[in-house]
Amino acid sequence: MRALLVAIAVLFLATIGVTLVLPAYVDSRMNSVKHAPPYSASGQAKDLHEQLFIADMHDDALLWSRDLLTRHGYGHSDLPRLQEGRVALQVFATVTKTPKNMNFERNASDTDSITMLAMAQRWPRRTWNSLLERALFQSEKLHAAARDSAGQMRIVRTRADLQDILQTQDRSKGLLAAVLATEGLHPLEGKLENVDRLYDAGFRMAGLTHFFDNEIGGSAHGWNKGGLTSLGRQVVRRLEEKHMLVDLAHASPRVVDDVLAMATRPVVVSHTGVQGTCPGPRNLSDAHVQAIAAQGGVIGIAYFQGAVCALGTEAIVKAIRHTVDLAGVKHVALGSDFDGAIRAPFDTTGLVLITQGLLEAGFSESDIADIMGGNVRRLLLDSLPPD
Repeated sequence: MRALLVAIAVLFLATIGVTLVLPAYVDSRMNSVKHAPPYSASGQAKDLHEQLFIADMHDDALLWSRDLLTRHGYGHSDLPRLQEGRVALQVFATVTKTPKNMNFERNASDTDSITMLAMAQRWPRRTWNSLLERALFQSEKLHAAARDSAGQMRIVRTRADLQDILQTQDRSKGLLAAVLATEGLHPLEGKLENVDRLYDAGFRMAGLTHFFDNEIGGSAHGWNKGGLTSLGRQVVRRLEEKHMLVDLAHASPRVVDDVLAMATRPVVVSHTGVQGTCPGPRNLSDAHVQAIAAQGGVIGIAYFQGAVCALGTEAIVKAIRHTVDLAGVKHVALGSDFDGAIRAPFDTTGLVLITQGLLEAGFSESDIADIMGGNVRRLLLDSLPPD
């Protein structure tokens, strides 16, 4: 009997160790930086950076067990570090399924790595077998963080919300506006009516696909890389009716074409690279960059190797310059992909390095203000539900 009790105690302690230690270890290994903070920049860059409205269109921090309100020494972001980096608006995405042995070229949809992560992080049982519930749970996490932030973070659901936050930000430094997005629409679980479930939970941006083809359409990394399905077309129409932004990050070229052919509102590509500076299956062609901009869309440039082909500010600025030259400065933004299981050149406290890089590349202060956040602010004020 004693031996049994000892075995049970050992198993219990091992389980506690897995749930408490393993998620943080995986997080720190998968969300690393090339250069650790603190980051130094010129006085001119620091002064300009302090004046900017900074917006980032993609961060996957909600996937991890990291407390958003507590500063951490690993991963890429949390509220204290976002505040230090002077970020005024952050789009937080929900990740619900990723294939095992995931790669940029071709993935099937019949495996999933998130289930084990959800279990290890002690997510509610309802999330273990439901992609919709995983998205809803991550929404609950963001809303709880905002509620407990002592007014330092607020969720943006409407144009009126954002306008109110912008007025408050003029008087109170450090207030973060948070927008909720989904990385792929497989959480719909094949049901059009679940668009309304996501909308009611606060989602205002919707990526159509992630690393595999789904019921909506083809992924740039999928098996068939097809266009929009019949359901996908219905979903795009419903998203537009609800004033939810359509996000074409990870979409196959055929899906990009299909969406642009039917869209009546601007779309975004929240985190991407461009073929003109970094060839790759998920990066936008010059033609797609111009077509998205022609319809009023905004393209967020990501920071990781597969997006810009190097880990550094110079590569990010090079991609921004190419996109500006093709599409105009009003259609380019930041889309870090922080906390998306990537290695980044810096964490969110290092965004001043992009400001400095843009200055060194000859961008004007007004153009830098647009790129660093002004374009995202304008698009959201034009596109969000009015109230």
